[in-house]
Amino acid sequence: MDSILVRGNGPLKGQIPIAGAKNACLTLMPATLLTEEPLTLTNAPRLSDIRTMTQLLGSLGAEVAALQGGQVLAMSSHNLTSQHADYDIVRKMRASILVLGPLLARFGQAEVSLPGGCAIGARPVDLHLKALEAMGAELDLRDGYVRAKTSGLRGAVFVFPIVSVGATENALMAATLAKGTTVLKNAAREPEIVDLAQCLRRMGAQIEGEGTSTITIQGVDRLGGATHPVVTDRIELGTYMLAPAICGGEVELLGGRIDLLAAFCEKLDAAGVSVTETDRGLTVSRKNGRIRAVDVVTEPFPGFPTDLQAQMMALLCTAEGTSVLEEKIFENRFMHAPELTRMGAKIEVHGGHATVHGVEKLRGAPVMATDLRASVSLILAALAAEGETVVSRVYHLDRGYEKVEEKLSACGALIERIAG
Repeated sequence: MDSILVRGNGPLKGQIPIAGAKNACLTLMPATLLTEEPLTLTNAPRLSDIRTMTQLLGSLGAEVAALQGGQVLAMSSHNLTSQHADYDIVRKMRASILVLGPLLARFGQAEVSLPGGCAIGARPVDLHLKALEAMGAELDLRDGYVRAKTSGLRGAVFVFPIVSVGATENALMAATLAKGTTVLKNAAREPEIVDLAQCLRRMGAQIEGEGTSTITIQGVDRLGGATHPVVTDRIELGTYMLAPAICGGEVELLGGRIDLLAAFCEKLDAAGVSVTETDRGLTVSRKNGRIRAVDVVTEPFPGFPTDLQAQMMALLCTAEGTSVLEEKIFENRFMHAPELTRMGAKIEVHGGHATVHGVEKLRGAPVMATDLRASVSLILAALAAEGETVVSRVYHLDRGYEKVEEKLSACGALIERIAG
């Protein structure tokens, strides 16, 4: 099993290109199941999760070709052979549940295994199922599978009891082919939702209100093909914005946009980090001296992203003062805290709260990644630590970050992969 070796090496200087969004691409790929015509995605990230979704779509009979080094995905579902998404593939990645809505909408039936993914809480799929039931789906949960059928989905008004990105995406895709009008209330507002709606509109869907809490979809008889660029990965962007904040220097993030991370940028400013827009993206540097402690509460978009909580904790480990991080999206998402304490951090975790007492310096240590975002938080901490840090179990990392070693090395970091 591979590991990552990092040697603390002082300030960073250079440019980092930001890839297309993993979470957006994993949602856009199942949209091919809604049409017989080709769907092409550009600016696709080259990640293991994308390969897993490619494998899943292929198992259904879809054709997926990775072109231009994997940055273009040419897909076609003109000759699907199955509506059964098998456990052996679905268990690897939670986003696999997103084939349920499109299959049901187009074929009237689907059989999808309950999904897997990072172990960061229960993350149930009940809201996906309730939204589809509201549109006329008949569901049967047996033997770890969701068996769904319908004589035809119909428009409905559905109010999400809590904001759910995945459930909003599944319901949005299904509603495009339902008869009549569907209104999704308390819908997720994330940029990935907006990106999906824009792609579906290019395919002929009639959608209004994406980016707000109420999305209205007028069902159409069929959807066509399209070419769509995947939106910038705001989580990769935020992660690399933290690198010069943690160890000093100045880095330009190519393709970065403040509007994707407004709440995050506000916290960086309060902590003493400068973020400025350029013609090509964003430039990030530490303002003066030591980072200041700030409190963070994770919330649905446009709030502070839960997927940047672990990385922000790494920054605050060496801040001046005491910070409190409250995790309101997922339970059990502080598993990186014990690993950071191995590097000299002072962190106390009580339920959904973590209190971080800043220390002057972290020290290198052997640590273990527990999930995708935890893995990169340990790498960020290692950049500013004295000595060597070895991060093991980095297969998590490869699910969401492409060429981490290459991107950071180009800015002066001493980082390398050790083959396991």
